[in-house]
Amino acid sequence: MEHEAEAAELGRTGLRVSALGAGTNTWGSRAGPDPDKRSTFDALLDSGITLIDTAEVYGGSEQTIGRCMRESGRRPVVLTKFAPFPWRLGKGAMRSALRRSLSRLGLSAVDVYLLHFPLPPISVETWADALADAVEAGLARTVGVSNCDLAQTRRAHMALAARGISLACNEVGLSLLQRGPERSGLLDVCKELGVTLIAYQPLASGMLSGKYDREHRPGGFRRLIYGGHYLARIEPVLAALRRVAEARGKTVSQVALNWILCKGALPIPGAKSPEQARQNGAAMGWRLMAAEVAELDSVDIRPR
Repeated sequence: MEHEAEAAELGRTGLRVSALGAGTNTWGSRAGPDPDKRSTFDALLDSGITLIDTAEVYGGSEQTIGRCMRESGRRPVVLTKFAPFPWRLGKGAMRSALRRSLSRLGLSAVDVYLLHFPLPPISVETWADALADAVEAGLARTVGVSNCDLAQTRRAHMALAARGISLACNEVGLSLLQRGPERSGLLDVCKELGVTLIAYQPLASGMLSGKYDREHRPGGFRRLIYGGHYLARIEPVLAALRRVAEARGKTVSQVALNWILCKGALPIPGAKSPEQARQNGAAMGWRLMAAEVAELDSVDIRPR
């Protein structure tokens, strides 16, 4: 049964989305769409998660989502992104890329279209102008940016405002292990401008999922990145999450996601299975107490 979503407005655009979304960068490969994601797609929507995040560079993710929408007849809010590769040197490149994304998704317009990263030499203002063109052409309902710092966010906001269009969001990395947007002031600037900060990798590539510690390390390539020394360093964060989770009757990952909600940001954890989708959805509909947020804040692990 579909749950009523905890809703949030995306920026000041009037577009309503769930307070927590779903990242889908694993929903495909170079070989094409993933035919096994339909049950996960349905579980996301049944759990009240209505925002689905993808990008043209996520393998066959756009095709996977398009196929799920066609087969199910269900229509979530879809966000996709434009990658400004060095050979894409003008606004026409964005328009062409957007049309290809729409074809893969099977849509006439996307709900949210983002500049994936602000790669020189093209200015943020040029790409903001191209985003505005996409809105005016009816190809995107709302637009935003991703991986933009404080100054770039202000510039994009100003450039879009000059065209009478709101900057909906800035999608950046934010988690209990990656708190740069807090320290830099970016989170506060987004609130000041009325821009939603969308938090990707909110579970730090699974390190905040509750599955790993010094005795239980991830496998594969991640084992090389998140070794024993790293897990030992983040143990205070994991211990605090476990204490709060046990006291609240929640999972460690739900507490980590709810911490982001308490910061006024919108997390987009990945969901590889229906069970993960349901677990993520259960991070909505409640809030940590101020004392619990303060406890988690106090174990800030700064990069070394």
